[in-house]
Amino acid sequence: MFKKILLASDGSEHAIRAAEKAVYLISATTDSTIEIIYVIDASTSKADVLHSTNPELSRKQRLIKTEEIINQSKIEYKVTVLHGEAGPTIVDYANKNEFDLVVIGSRGLNTLQEMVLGSVSHKVAKRVECPVLIVK
Repeated sequence: MFKKILLASDGSEHAIRAAEKAVYLISATTDSTIEIIYVIDASTSKADVLHSTNPELSRKQRLIKTEEIINQSKIEYKVTVLHGEAGPTIVDYANKNEFDLVVIGSRGLNTLQEMVLGSVSHKVAKRVECPVLIVK
């Protein structure tokens, strides 16, 4: 079974469903952890600064539902926030930290990337060295 899951999240509906699947997959085991990774790219960072008086708070609010889902299951977790382009940053982090599984939503909040079929999830699935679960 999976003991160490990386959950890529941006607070989107697909990311929320990915969190539910990650909890389902890991809940049968003991001594398991989920690490939520949230990647801030240049456009997200710029939008946060322009549209919010407290960018840090608005970023945390995107992950509230994800954290609630994991908290309810009483699974140990941590949140990691990284800066960079989402796909390559997730791939690099996953490959360097030896996860058993990466769980990611098929689409995120970025409306431009929705035009290209799940470009971040596609990049992750192609380049991560462990199994990847893409959740619709």
